[in-house]
Amino acid sequence: MSVSKVCHDEASQWYLRTKSYVSFPDMDNCLKVGRPYTGYRSDRDSVSTHVEEYSRETPQAYDRGLYGGWKDYDFDCRNTRQEVLSNLSTVTVTWDESGCTAQRGRWIDPYTDRVFYDAPQLDIDHLVPLAYAHEHGASLWNFKLRADFANDLRNLFAVEASINREKGAKGPTEWLPPSKRFRCQYLLRFDRVMKLYKLDYYTAEKLEMQTLRKQYCGS
Repeated sequence: MSVSKVCHDEASQWYLRTKSYVSFPDMDNCLKVGRPYTGYRSDRDSVSTHVEEYSRETPQAYDRGLYGGWKDYDFDCRNTRQEVLSNLSTVTVTWDESGCTAQRGRWIDPYTDRVFYDAPQLDIDHLVPLAYAHEHGASLWNFKLRADFANDLRNLFAVEASINREKGAKGPTEWLPPSKRFRCQYLLRFDRVMKLYKLDYYTAEKLEMQTLRKQYCGS
């Protein structure tokens, strides 16, 4: 359980990144005093099952509106952006008077290694960009699955606004984080999300991804 009283199991993208926490033997015990991270599924049903269930639409041209906005799945007034900021801050977050919007904290941008203290300076980046996912299979999904993908915490990072816009809708074969020490993790996480959602690389991308993993991960 993090300092913000969010419970994480090994399926959470923040499980290994949370530095200050209280340990529990399992999620059930943690949830007696805390709340689950957004996207937590108690029955551990796989994303792949949901992809099969909702991949029934005629392909549509990409439009950001097809993926909806930030959601507040647990109805605590903090949408996905705020949940990301809360979980990734290395100190307790300062909220506005409503308790719904993060104002101050301490965030390390994994793409640049820069440290930020003011929440408005940060964008929430989709590791696998929405437009990229759309071109690689998400155009077949219905709105529910697209919205779930857009709010999946495993695919989100708090990063410097300018670096997020520099990255845009590019995949790893066109853009890599300036921080070289993060590049291996970036490639592995990108690949993991692609597999979770059954998104397919183009043939040339598959070959280049193999080359990049050998270069930055050694395998």
